[in-house]
Amino acid sequence: MDHESIAILGVQVSNVDVPKSLTIIEGLIESGTPHQLVTVNTEFVMAAQKDAAFKAIINAAALALPDGVGLLWAARFLGYPFRERVTGVDTVQRVAELAARKGYRLFLLGAAEGVADLCAQHLYNQYPNLQIVGTYSGSPAIEEEDEIVALVKQAKPDILFVAYGAPQQDKWIARNLERLEVPLAMGVGGAFDFTAGVAVRAPRWMQQLGLEWLHRLYREPWRWRRMLALPRFVGLVILRRAKCQALIRVD
Repeated sequence: MDHESIAILGVQVSNVDVPKSLTIIEGLIESGTPHQLVTVNTEFVMAAQKDAAFKAIINAAALALPDGVGLLWAARFLGYPFRERVTGVDTVQRVAELAARKGYRLFLLGAAEGVADLCAQHLYNQYPNLQIVGTYSGSPAIEEEDEIVALVKQAKPDILFVAYGAPQQDKWIARNLERLEVPLAMGVGGAFDFTAGVAVRAPRWMQQLGLEWLHRLYREPWRWRRMLALPRFVGLVILRRAKCQALIRVD
């Protein structure tokens, strides 16, 4: 389904709001053919600057959700604002609700041992009609792929959530998308942990102010090195706009 994308440092991110994203997702599932969905934040964009394969996967995705306030700031600063932020965690909930309503079959893959089962139970409690046809932890290791692909194919889901963390989950999906034969495969990062209650999400007011990163840093201080991607991202965006303005002046 066609939609507008905005390039942030060479990474194509879909300019969609929540209703539009769900309309596209439903269309992808109904098509019956395999599609990959990614959620993009500043860490993804910075990783893509050094990982050409990861960048290609994002840019080839059927839908790349703008997940992260840094992306919204960058797009607005560059003069092409996104409609709104569409987070991966919230999208998992919305797609589960859609699946329960439409009768789509769901498979949960990844996270730590037992977390996918706990996530499934929480989703069942919210959406009693939901069909979860499989849960499995496993790993993104290449030597496990054949076994996992066979397990997923046997379950015949319409939707596959993969929680191996980026970029491993996204590369795993890209490698196996065609033979999985799943209409929609989505990398969901830590969404199983949040849904299951294993990890605590930032309060709503912090989410609205774009301070989820601060809440996560407080709870997981070891992540400080990963947070360094944000100032580097800001610097590159500022430099990109300066170059564009220089080109405009020359023309």
